[in-house]
Amino acid sequence: MPILKQEVDFYPEVLFETMDEYENAWLFYILSRREKDFMRKLIPKDIAFYGPIIEKRYRSPGGRFRTSFIPLFSNYVFVFGSEEQRFEAMTTNCVSKYTQVTEKEQLIHDLTQIRTVLHSGVPVLQEQKMEKGQDVHVKNGPFKGFDGKVIRRESKTRLLVHVKFIDQGVSMEIDEAQLQAV
Repeated sequence: MPILKQEVDFYPEVLFETMDEYENAWLFYILSRREKDFMRKLIPKDIAFYGPIIEKRYRSPGGRFRTSFIPLFSNYVFVFGSEEQRFEAMTTNCVSKYTQVTEKEQLIHDLTQIRTVLHSGVPVLQEQKMEKGQDVHVKNGPFKGFDGKVIRRESKTRLLVHVKFIDQGVSMEIDEAQLQAV
């Protein structure tokens, strides 16, 4: 079976420029392994969404390197729009449940940071549960202006950028000289 290429993980193409203009934001909990199917079904319905996808490399049992594209937040997709669009999204037969996002501005900020990190090309790690760490602000470098937490992984300093609403995110290696305590 051939490995599929990376699919669209947000729609429309101007979503990040117009995200604050949408009436509502929801976090949809998707049935297991149906995130991409759900996102594919939203495009013809013209429903805005974001479900970040990351590249995962692994070795097959035969020793070959394989690349697959997996959801960053398993079983979660963010949907934006009207009540009618929410209802249309529910009719895809991919949804288990949904929750309305109450702090939309915070969510937009968090998702924008996640997207910037994922498209920067730096290696990232999935972070499922947030750890206690010092809150920091990046004062220079490619992620200048980002807010996050400092964590340690494999004796390296990493900046944790996460979506507070679902308490998940990504971390990337960073030089401590670029950080300022908040």
